[in-house]
Amino acid sequence: MEMRNRRAVLMEFDLSKPQCYWFKKISEIPRGSRNEKAVSDFVVKFAEERNLKVKQDAAWNVIVDKPGSPGHEYDPVLILQAHMDMVCEKTSDSDHDFEKDPLDLYVEKGWLHARGTTLGGDDGNGVAYMLAVLDDDTLVHPPLECMFTTAEEIGLVGAQKLVPEDLHGDRLISLDGGGEHVTGLSSSGAATIHMSYEMKMEPASDPAYELYVYGLKGGHSAAMIDRERANALKLAARILEEAEGRGISLHLVSLDGGRKDNAITRESRILFTSSASYAELESSVKQSAAGIHEELQYSDEGFAAELKQKDSVSEQADGDSSAELLDFLYLIPDGFQHKSMAIPGLTLTSLNLGILYTDGNKAEMQILARSAIDSALDHMIGQVKKLSQYMGVQAQILGRYKGWNYKEDSDLRKKFAMVLEKHGEKLECHASHGGLECGIFSGMRPGIDIITFGPICLDVHSPEERLDLASFDRSYEMLREMITACAEQESN
Repeated sequence: MEMRNRRAVLMEFDLSKPQCYWFKKISEIPRGSRNEKAVSDFVVKFAEERNLKVKQDAAWNVIVDKPGSPGHEYDPVLILQAHMDMVCEKTSDSDHDFEKDPLDLYVEKGWLHARGTTLGGDDGNGVAYMLAVLDDDTLVHPPLECMFTTAEEIGLVGAQKLVPEDLHGDRLISLDGGGEHVTGLSSSGAATIHMSYEMKMEPASDPAYELYVYGLKGGHSAAMIDRERANALKLAARILEEAEGRGISLHLVSLDGGRKDNAITRESRILFTSSASYAELESSVKQSAAGIHEELQYSDEGFAAELKQKDSVSEQADGDSSAELLDFLYLIPDGFQHKSMAIPGLTLTSLNLGILYTDGNKAEMQILARSAIDSALDHMIGQVKKLSQYMGVQAQILGRYKGWNYKEDSDLRKKFAMVLEKHGEKLECHASHGGLECGIFSGMRPGIDIITFGPICLDVHSPEERLDLASFDRSYEMLREMITACAEQESN
């Protein structure tokens, strides 16, 4: 009975529509990040069966070229792009195996879901659209270059393996967008800075204490960085720095807080020793916490700082090491830095100290710095590296990708607006402080005209992810219209 019900609801997902058919086909192939070879091979086979030029690289990126339709063979190339990987999350009671099981699709009240798991609309929507376009011989279009990238969800990894010679056009529609009548204007580049400090240890005899900072909202270090949400690592360092300023001597033992550099740290713990009494330490912590409470009362009102007595420890960092590391954490730049003066509400530059832990006598730290402008990113990296140099901290850049800077004049954006106007809609433009593959492409092809586009898909990256099927259909038709508009311009 349950199987018949599943089949009934799936009938609403009309597989006679090309975009639905191809979405269903790729949903049968496991394609979590780092596990895209099967879907990559599927796209290669698809292209070969249609006698289309195809390239697959070592990162499993696939590029498929389709000649322009009759009369448009020599038009400028239009690039379409989407990533093949998806975020693999499931409910606690799901037994789904993302390594081998197809997604269990079902429809509820006009929304497409995957039972117990993420749906993979990010960016299966774009992949399905490109397959449908490539399979459509009725569409009027310029030469198309369809780029299927990999490992986007874990750091734009696949796109960074591409080379400038892979791109042959100066117009790109990124199908890793959403909102149907929404397009992106820019995205940030970023650099991951890893820092390591080796503490000199000595025997410990003073009582041990733990400072626990918690109750903070945290959030994504791009979307939430401008909301004055506090970083638990920075607050813990500040509280202990202020204690030293009040004449309290302390020695660090271990530090812990944060595991993702793209998340604002919500909790932190610092274990230390001190000859001061518990009452004296608690008084200092409460004094600092009261000031912080007032500062955060409208942005992070749940902040709390708690001092705990701990069992004695055998080792502690010596005085110089404790002072250097604590000063470094206190002084290192963090959080919102600058806003855009061209795009209201857009964060232009930021840093996030998102990882700190100790491994033996080594403190390991990681910052994610973001900016759409290379020079601004260089400046922040320079600040961190210079401070590290003065404090005896080793700093290295683990990875970096370029940003997509705002371009005031965009022919593609105008075409999108005109198509929407025909459908009675108005274009909405949003800029992101997060990272998109658009930054990689604009770095490889300076001056390239880029828009983002996609249907309405909600709660992505969670098992509640769902795709508005009516929007999925409308958006596909609008994409076809935009592609044709790109060809028609050249024939005039």
